[in-house]
Amino acid sequence: MISHPSRHCTVELQALPSRIGQVRRIVSAQLRYWHLDALIDRAALGVTELLTNVHLHAQPDKQCTVEIELVLDRLMVSVHDHDPRLPEVRDVEASATTGRGLAMVAAVSESWGARPDGDSGKVVWFALPTTPAPVAAPARPPRRTADTPARRLVELEHAADSHRSTHAPARSAVPG
Repeated sequence: MISHPSRHCTVELQALPSRIGQVRRIVSAQLRYWHLDALIDRAALGVTELLTNVHLHAQPDKQCTVEIELVLDRLMVSVHDHDPRLPEVRDVEASATTGRGLAMVAAVSESWGARPDGDSGKVVWFALPTTPAPVAAPARPPRRTADTPARRLVELEHAADSHRSTHAPARSAVPG
């Protein structure tokens, strides 16, 4: 089942590899609809990692719900499943082929977390800012050197002024 209120989208699924790809496409389409194209890659990566964790670790079943919601200036993405065990970020060997999912979610998101959900189950979530981070202005303007065109123009004007007569008549653009 998929619901599409204006700022909320929920998808219920069994976390199987084929369904994970479908949910990634649904999330991408919803973000395009909300004109949040800049968040698609990070949101798709994050939801893929969280659903893969459900597929690999959740018990007693693989049933889960993915929610994406716009809350003020944040996109909140959460995955609810029926396993009460909270995930842990762990150190992995450089040669390991698994175990980096939550570290990747942390790297691409502004914040993330996990909390118990009722008597059985949990919610793992991450947040992405919907507005770009402000770009800091330089502390002072760049210095111009004698090699820059503006500096050369000033030098040429100064040289031309020194050759002019100091008693030249004033000119006006206003007739009269």
